[in-house]
Amino acid sequence: MSRPPTLTLPSCARARRLVTERGEFAVHDARPDGTPAGTALLVPGFTGSKEDFIALLAPLAAAGFRVVAVDGRGQHESPGPHDETAYAQGELAQDIIAQARALGDGPVHLLGHSLGGLLTRAAVLRDPTAFRSVTVVSSGPAAIAAPQQARVRMLIDALGTLDMQAVWLAMRELDPPEAEDASTPPEIGAFLHQRWMNTVPQQLIATGRQMVSEPDRVAELAAVPLPKHVVSGVVDYAWPVPEMDAMAGRLGARRTVVEGAEHSPNVERPAETAAAVAEFWHGTHRAGSEPGR
Repeated sequence: MSRPPTLTLPSCARARRLVTERGEFAVHDARPDGTPAGTALLVPGFTGSKEDFIALLAPLAAAGFRVVAVDGRGQHESPGPHDETAYAQGELAQDIIAQARALGDGPVHLLGHSLGGLLTRAAVLRDPTAFRSVTVVSSGPAAIAAPQQARVRMLIDALGTLDMQAVWLAMRELDPPEAEDASTPPEIGAFLHQRWMNTVPQQLIATGRQMVSEPDRVAELAAVPLPKHVVSGVVDYAWPVPEMDAMAGRLGARRTVVEGAEHSPNVERPAETAAAVAEFWHGTHRAGSEPGR
């Protein structure tokens, strides 16, 4: 569970609702001074939300990009039904495509963190014409590592029998990284709890099942004519870093390893992460890369 370093939006950003053909989604929308060099859509991970990207908004806007971070269907401040079928990967991929098109700026740069990387891949494979490039952050080629599969299965089982508050308390007793620790500021701890309580349990169950059963679709993504970027920290508990190295090679993607970061470089080393992402996005424009066909 990513812990945002702050909950305060920078002056370049505002919270709003993004209206799409598939419903409304809560977003943070950051804009640069002047005409944007491009627009980007940021998709959070499992148990995450748009707040996981707060620390990226100002540096990416300063680099010239409009950046929109979203709560997916059933995440935090975006509503969703209590029906697992609504959170099938194909449904969530269609949401991402609709969000990209609703921004109204043509093909957008797409970035997904962790589970968001799997969902963004599914969106690109469904309709690459909505996107200018794709960046996956701390997300691998297929299912999560075996130890994490066991943890997620335990969570799925608990969500099927207990209410969200009971599961939250059980997670705090059992562990880390979900459990709040002494270094977490009180306001961040309160936010993490509220975000958890706001998230639809069926969304967590459905997406958790996706993470433990995701097939390897790297070859499919490699065949899509979009610029690609794989970002991670130096270690990762969900997908081993060597797996992400190999995936980047198979994709012909740019590879960035953020020093000092683990599974959430977007919150652990936001300045370095934003710099690498902005350089990649600028490079796609300088190279005259065409959007997907």
